[in-house]
Amino acid sequence: MHKILTKCKNKTPAMIKQLNEALDIVESFGIPINKKTQRQLECMALCFLAVSGITVKDSWAAVKSNDENHRLKSREIINYLNDNYNENISPGSYDDIRRKHLKPLTVDGIVMLSAANPNAARNNPTRAFALNPNYAKVIREYGTKNWDNSLKIIMKNKVSLNDKLSAERKMEMIPIEISKGRVLEFTPAEHNQLQKHIVEDFLGRYGYGAKVLYVGDAADKFKFIEREELEQLGFFDLSHGELPDVVAYSKKKNWIYLVEAVHSANPISSLRHLELKRLTENCKAGVVYITAFLDRSAFKKFVAEISWETEVWIASEPDHLIHFNGKRFLGPYEEDG
Repeated sequence: MHKILTKCKNKTPAMIKQLNEALDIVESFGIPINKKTQRQLECMALCFLAVSGITVKDSWAAVKSNDENHRLKSREIINYLNDNYNENISPGSYDDIRRKHLKPLTVDGIVMLSAANPNAARNNPTRAFALNPNYAKVIREYGTKNWDNSLKIIMKNKVSLNDKLSAERKMEMIPIEISKGRVLEFTPAEHNQLQKHIVEDFLGRYGYGAKVLYVGDAADKFKFIEREELEQLGFFDLSHGELPDVVAYSKKKNWIYLVEAVHSANPISSLRHLELKRLTENCKAGVVYITAFLDRSAFKKFVAEISWETEVWIASEPDHLIHFNGKRFLGPYEEDG
């Protein structure tokens, strides 16, 4: 077991140990925990302990499930934690129990909404939470020699919540063509690293065998360029100062990809989109406009600026595209008329 929580306010070493064990259990069941704060993780573990009906004095063999008629309403969970785990949670925070701390566990079926009041709405705070008996049997084996085998059995045919949320798709990677023997070296700057991801990861997934025709970086505007091929495609004047960061061409689709790598500025905004459309009006290939970001936090800074009829790709989640309207999910946008 790895220590996830190291220091918790008003918690004894025994409590912290038990909280870490609780997080180890839910993570083993496929609950994602890596994007939560320490306090969020602590609250999830505490609520899990309350629903399981144990305190710091108990072993995991003592957990209680719905079969043992152990059910707690949101406010009862708050009282349980205040009484047994040195918490001082306000009674008015009952909605956090349902919406935040227990939500992943109920969505995944580890914790169930008790049938004691079957007519209550799912969001009714009077509904009680109980541990799923199937999981309770496995949890009782935690820390014993039977834990690994019991865990393996219950997870055998299960698609974990972690897998469902990440929604990773198995995609066939297609080689990207670049000049034979040419190796592009990028400096460690985040903008340049993003360009590396675009060339290797974006085009490998969505480039339909695309050949890279241009790459520029902060230190070298023309780091790599295939002038002749760009000119044959009717691309705009290469001396123009408004080149995108990466240009690639798929012969299979007859698409040319214009990709902006955004670290701190310059996504494909409505104005930039109009400019690129004007500059490529004589291009013989269909034009696909993509703004690329390293992660979601970078995307969030610029989401309001992104132009319609363009695509967004996030390097940290490479198997997905964000499509800003239009008639197709990836491809040149054809004007009406």
